[in-house]
Amino acid sequence: MTDHHILGAGVMGLCTAVELARRGATVTVHDPLGLPGPHQCSWWAGGMLAPRCEGETAEEVVVNEGLKAVDWWQAQGAEVTRNGTLVVALGRDRAELDRFARRTTGHSLLSAEEVAETEPLLAGRFSRGLFFAEEAHLDPQAALAALVARAKELGVRFTTDSAAEGSVIDCRGTAARDILPDLRGVKGEMLVLHSPEITLSRPVRLLHPRIPVYIVPRGDGTFMLGATMIESAERNRASVRSVLELLTAAYALHPAFGEAEIVEIGHDARPAFPDNLPRLRHAGGRLCLNGLYRHGYLMAPALARMAADHLLEGRNALLEEALPA
Repeated sequence: MTDHHILGAGVMGLCTAVELARRGATVTVHDPLGLPGPHQCSWWAGGMLAPRCEGETAEEVVVNEGLKAVDWWQAQGAEVTRNGTLVVALGRDRAELDRFARRTTGHSLLSAEEVAETEPLLAGRFSRGLFFAEEAHLDPQAALAALVARAKELGVRFTTDSAAEGSVIDCRGTAARDILPDLRGVKGEMLVLHSPEITLSRPVRLLHPRIPVYIVPRGDGTFMLGATMIESAERNRASVRSVLELLTAAYALHPAFGEAEIVEIGHDARPAFPDNLPRLRHAGGRLCLNGLYRHGYLMAPALARMAADHLLEGRNALLEEALPA
């Protein structure tokens, strides 16, 4: 049986390792920096499994495959919270809520009273909202740990040795630009806030014509606030402007966030192709899985399944093209 070697222990590499191993393949994951950690952009993700909301700007394939991702993550042992997503806008940005509603499906329109029932913290602050009941969220760092545990359970080997021969699957993200010249970086910055006085039971998106943001509860009064979308491959810093804009948006959602503790500031570059759709592509003598853009936790399971179908069953559809809609 062919041994399969995966380069990169981020969300794409781990999903592929699990998908191959659970079908009986022999798999080794190579990452010179070891197991998942702050060196990977998937460590800093929001963790929203929100394909309906992403449909505002994303292609239909992201919605369709993303809806399957919720069950996939749960089946691998990740803790998934299925409480939906609430979308709101300040009074001056009501047109943004109307536009968002037109461009998405699977939502219900909430009155001010229904917004308050859904999230009591926001009572009296928003006259309308959109509720996406099918959506869910997870803690990315815990989900990556669950994938590592699942992979080891399936016999996957992990090594910091970069040498790999035979069937090589490249899941290195932006580092793969050495063989994927049309891959680019899209910088994201995020913050982790802590305030025991604030309670949210689901991700809340606050729409804005320039800086839409989301706040994702992580439990015990901890929240992830994100995220910027900057056309840059820079990975090493967050700017004062971005942090200020994110914090201003959180304060606009509810002034109680003004008293929250800033626990952590994260930053990294997401890998993306020109059309922001992921691809499986043969390059440099290996199979490359890349271009997850802002849809890593939604689309990595889909690419992993396609890669396993190709490598183990000989399916060869659309390897050089974007995923089909």
